[in-house]
Amino acid sequence: MTALNNVRQIFGGHRIILMVILCLFGLCAMSNGPRKHKRRKTTDERIYLVHADVLMYDRFDPNTPGAQVLKGNVQFRHKGATLRCDSAFFYETENSFEAFGHVRLVQGDSVTLTSEKAYYDGNDQMAEARHNVVLKHRGTTLYTDSLNYDRLYGVGYFFEGGRMVDKKNVLVSDWGEYSTDTRKAIFNYDVTLRNEDFTIHTDTLHYDTRTSVAHVVGPSRIISKESTINTTSGFYNSNTGQTELFGRSKVVNEEKEITADSLFYNEKSGVSEGFNKVVYVDKENKNSLECDYFWYNENIGEAMATKRPLMKDFSQKDTLYVHSDTIRLYTYNINTDSVFRTAHCYYKVRAYREDVQAVCDSLVYNTKDSCMTMYRDPIVWNDNRQMFGEKIEVFMKDSTVERAHVIGQAFSAEMLRDSTHYNQVSSREMFAYFDDGKLSKTEAIGNVRTVFYPMEEKDSSIIMLNYLETDTIRMFLKAGKLQKIWTPKAEGTAYPMSQIPPGKDFLDGFAWFDGIRPVDKDDIFNIRGKKEEEVLKPQTRHEAPLQRIKDGIVETLKGGEIKL
Repeated sequence: MTALNNVRQIFGGHRIILMVILCLFGLCAMSNGPRKHKRRKTTDERIYLVHADVLMYDRFDPNTPGAQVLKGNVQFRHKGATLRCDSAFFYETENSFEAFGHVRLVQGDSVTLTSEKAYYDGNDQMAEARHNVVLKHRGTTLYTDSLNYDRLYGVGYFFEGGRMVDKKNVLVSDWGEYSTDTRKAIFNYDVTLRNEDFTIHTDTLHYDTRTSVAHVVGPSRIISKESTINTTSGFYNSNTGQTELFGRSKVVNEEKEITADSLFYNEKSGVSEGFNKVVYVDKENKNSLECDYFWYNENIGEAMATKRPLMKDFSQKDTLYVHSDTIRLYTYNINTDSVFRTAHCYYKVRAYREDVQAVCDSLVYNTKDSCMTMYRDPIVWNDNRQMFGEKIEVFMKDSTVERAHVIGQAFSAEMLRDSTHYNQVSSREMFAYFDDGKLSKTEAIGNVRTVFYPMEEKDSSIIMLNYLETDTIRMFLKAGKLQKIWTPKAEGTAYPMSQIPPGKDFLDGFAWFDGIRPVDKDDIFNIRGKKEEEVLKPQTRHEAPLQRIKDGIVETLKGGEIKL
């Protein structure tokens, strides 16, 4: 029963799923009510009285009209069956008898029926047993107070409550039917099945004692030590350990639950599968996974979700939605104190939250260092800011972003209010640091180039364009606004707005990917690719600008802070 516990760490909050999950139990369905038969076949074979210590007959006795009164070690025989009792009324003309006291019917070497009293009709081959009835057949025992046993069809059914016991299970219901020919049982109305692993409550249950396959139909609840299943149709094979759940079944394990149209689990192989509208919810860690196909192997801790998978993380104020073609989970050092997992999302990853959006080709999340790595043209948006590069690493702490690292062709752009000018930073790599999930500092290292537009505080009008080249630059923010800039020795040019040379307002590699940015949680399923000219290409180091006043104002900085 460890499937849900083993898969609850796929993503964000370190726990997710799936599945899976199902080291649980499901059962079976057939039609309600007694079995309907064709016209009964009758027999004219007579009941034989084998023995009685005393036989009396008085045809004028009003209490026993037409009956032979038998007492002491009474024994009958009929069509291969023998019946013993303490006393009986034998109606030889009607080919029937009533038996009293220690009644015991034996058929062949497999069927034994005992009761305190019984009526047997030899023509219909029907035995009606009453009071403390026990039917035994090949390791299966049925206890009830009223049982009709149809020898013609090999069926015994009770209608005032009964209990069936085999090697593994105890079944209790108001109405039930058991076939000695097929060894199948049907139970209806307030059915309860118990064994050492689980308890089932349902209104209709079918059980095959020969194959150990059980089937429940209608609203049913299966309770184990760790989990509860709600289903309307389910099968369980105790020999193979195979569980099959249908009809929008739900498995609940404490704060975790999984729901699907179809759920399959094999105890021996440890493999679980979910089909169609699979929904896994981890209320404790506030995340979920949805997909149309889910696969999980609890023995090695490997899982896969595909067919429109969607991950949700609602641990923060706003919910994060992540989609990709496929999601896979791998577990390392399983069943040890040093266990950790990696979740792989590929291809066409798209994520949306109100304050942040992202796209990339593939993504890996490692629970060992809480690091999420985005590969192949990753782009991240925050409000009017955009950041991209060859690879982006995001480090989490308590489900919140702590820092991000952009590696290779790092580029950051901020669209200004006029929607035509952009503050830009280009470098070999970049770092972003967060406090309580808010950006507090950025750092660009290696071949740094910037385009920055200072603004008037009163009306936010743009003053000029500052172009800067340096090796390192640090920017400090507060409440989302830039407070100061630090840089070592740098060279730059300041251009009045009316004297900006053509092409100087955009750095090489600039692109604004607003066309592929997810606009809402549903848009993450709409794949839109980059244009050919916007794909990242190898870049060479830029030469420092010429120190001459021609197109603007040139300044050389010795290094330090630039206060804004």
